[in-house]
Formats: sequence, C-alpha cells, structure tokens
Amino acid sequence: MAVHDQPHRHVRFHLPSVRRPATAQRPVDETGAVALTATSAHVLAGLRLLTGFVFLWAFLDKTFGFGYATPSGKGWIDGGSPTKGFLSSVAAGPMKSTFHDWAGAGWADWLFMLGLLGIGLALIVGIGLRIAAVAGTAMMALMWIAEWPPARHLSDGSLSMSTNPFADYHVIYAVVVIALAAAGAGATWGLGKVWARLPFVSRNRWLQ
Repeated sequence: MAVHDQPHRHVRFHLPSVRRPATAQRPVDETGAVALTATSAHVLAGLRLLTGFVFLWAFLDKTFGFGYATPSGKGWIDGGSPTKGFLSSVAAGPMKSTFHDWAGAGWADWLFMLGLLGIGLALIVGIGLRIAAVAGTAMMALMWIAEWPPARHLSDGSLSMSTNPFADYHVIYAVVVIALAAAGAGATWGLGKVWARLPFVSRNRWLQ
C-alpha cells in the first residue's frame, strides 16, 4: 500500500501590532508657533487683548491722571512722578533701599512708562510678543521684588497682608505674557501674521 505524504499546513498567528501610529505633526504658522484650534486661538486672543489693556490703561491713567489709581491733576503730564509714590513706599525686601533711591528719578519714570506703553500696544496689536514677554517679565519681576510677598511683616513691624508668599498677580501676568508669545497669539484678532511676513521680521525671529 502506497503511503502519500500529506502536505504540512502552517498556521500563522498574526498578533496585533503594538506600535503606535505616527502622530501627525500639527501645522506651523508664519510665526513659528504650532497652529491652534479656532476656539483656542480666540480664547488666547481675548486674553491677549485684556492683558494688553491692563498695561495700556496703567500707562494712560498714570500719564493723564484719570482719577483712578492716579489722582486728577497729578498725572505725568502735570509734573507727577509715576514711580515716586510706589517705590518710596517699599517697606520690605532685599532691594528696599535701592528702590528708595530710584523713586522719582527721571530715567526710572521714562523706563517704567515706556515699558507700560510698549507692552500694552504690542499685546493689543499682536506684534512683537516675544519682546513684550521679555520686557513684561522683567517689569513684573521688579514689581514683585518691590512688594516682596514672602515677607510676613514690614520694616515697621506691621503685617504685610501678603496673600501668598510667591504666586501673586505679578507672577500670573508674567506667565500670561510668556504663554501668549509662545502660542503666537497675535495671529488672531491682531496683526501677528502680517508682521511675521515683513522681511526684516522674518530674518530676525526675535522680533516676532
């Protein structure tokens, strides 16, 4: 009796691949920032405009004395000093005497006011956000040191009334302007895209 060899059937098991599909890269706009969803872009644009108005209003009130933080008739154009009242009242922190020396100095007034104006306009218009982030962070850091939230008591022994030893509104503003610059928030409701296309800006990315 003849014996016929039966062909061997090889059963193959296909295991599901454990490799994750490659994540699609999100598009990048003219400013070099990752493109945002429409909702995120509008939320950041609104935050940018509000933050810009905070800086710009501070400049206008201190310049013209609208009667809010600066009394009428004591604005910068009336001969008042935007820095004298604040810096001369510093009562805690490692730079107390330094701030007292700076209080009312012409150069300090000009730097402070130009900083408020420049940061405010940059945020509202949506251009130069990287420069605005650097300037805004430096300004907020100096104002944070002047108020010195870590102090529990002032130099006269009274309570400082500090609500948090670190995270006060100066820190929040600094983080906000940095985040707006990193996200390229000037492209929505602003001139960020137009600004980024200018030849001298595209060659110098730090101007964006």
